[in-house]
Amino acid sequence: MRTLIQALRTKELRRKILFVLGIIIIYRIGSFIPTPGVDYSVVQKCVSTVTTSSENFVGLVNLFSGGAMLQLSIFALGVMPYITASIVVQLLRVVIPRFEALHKEGQSGETKLTQYTRYLTIGLAVLQSTTILVTARSGALFNYQCSQVIPDGSAWNLIVMILVMTGGTGLIMWMAELITDKGIGQGMSVLIFMSICSGFLPKLWEIGWGTTGKNGDWTKFGIVTGVLLVILIFVDFVELCQRRIPVQYTRRMIGRKMYGGSSTYLPLKINMSGVIPPIFASSILAIPTLIAQFGSSSQSWVSWINTNLADTTSVWYIALYSLMIVFFCFFYTSITFNPDETADNMKQYGGFIPGIRAGNATSRYLTYVMNRLNTVGAVYLLFVALIPTVLIMALKLNYSLPFGGTTILIIAGVGLDTLRQAKAQTEQFQYTGFLFENTSHVEGK
Repeated sequence: MRTLIQALRTKELRRKILFVLGIIIIYRIGSFIPTPGVDYSVVQKCVSTVTTSSENFVGLVNLFSGGAMLQLSIFALGVMPYITASIVVQLLRVVIPRFEALHKEGQSGETKLTQYTRYLTIGLAVLQSTTILVTARSGALFNYQCSQVIPDGSAWNLIVMILVMTGGTGLIMWMAELITDKGIGQGMSVLIFMSICSGFLPKLWEIGWGTTGKNGDWTKFGIVTGVLLVILIFVDFVELCQRRIPVQYTRRMIGRKMYGGSSTYLPLKINMSGVIPPIFASSILAIPTLIAQFGSSSQSWVSWINTNLADTTSVWYIALYSLMIVFFCFFYTSITFNPDETADNMKQYGGFIPGIRAGNATSRYLTYVMNRLNTVGAVYLLFVALIPTVLIMALKLNYSLPFGGTTILIIAGVGLDTLRQAKAQTEQFQYTGFLFENTSHVEGK
């Protein structure tokens, strides 16, 4: 609250905050504008009869779009194409040497990778919009409860709808970059945060109030709210935890000047993979469910998938979900953090870890530390990801739980990151004013 009050008192920061709020309002308005060719009244009836879990793929995409996907609005795709494109470009660094070289070039290389991410985002938007429209027209998007949401199924009408949804994705990407450049926080993260909160609070209130105002349960509301607050505090605490490895730099004589001789540390987070493992795990487990929707319910494999993988509380789903989270926790961290590269950079600038030889020994030590941190991080992610499932089974909420493990991680992570940036900019403007006042005082003398 202190940071927020100080930011509002500063003219430049107040402008940035108002600018971000304006972009958010535009984003939320676009989430309710239906795509041309959609029967809006039928869509509203379908949405009111369909319940989705925030842990399966359809529910996750709908959550990231702020409920716009099931409404088939112009922002139906939300930020998912950009998120997917960013992850794919990061993974391609391991496969394509050119991408890794661009990553090492610094700002110019990152600009080129960002350009590739934009192109891939548009391509994925075309693919995802086509998939959503086809599944919506067949009724699979609404669990076959509605199939008349698109009355005109002509090729020209579908092409127009695909172009509108793809254009909406491009507009979202542009607005996110505007927030990053002219506002506070990382633009795409801020839009994800607002999308989650737009459906989060109404569903949380619905547990106590009920759909009709009479069928709610305030006891369950209190339990869910209390557990949510405890988990958020726990997640904030773990996300701020670091394993600080001391690094000593030797003194070097360059020309007539002495450099180095300083002590610092290498900060390693417990959860370096972030929210990626739960997203990957839920996305992969959703593939068999999507395939089963096009099969006959009388077939044995379709029945098995619907019983064991479509239900997020089944033993098979929980087991596979847990194994995939652990796997992607180690896999994604190995991509984003390279011990060999870090050890080489330290050796190049005359740095070493006290008691550890520079070079290969440092790389092995960093690998050992990262494996231990990843083990703790994987257990932490499993705990956060499975808490909602345990609550659903214990309180018999029938998938009406307003948050999932992915939701909690995103809310806590984006909130902390935005708060850090706001605090840093607030201190920057305070120092600027202080220096300006001192300079004016000296000039006056």
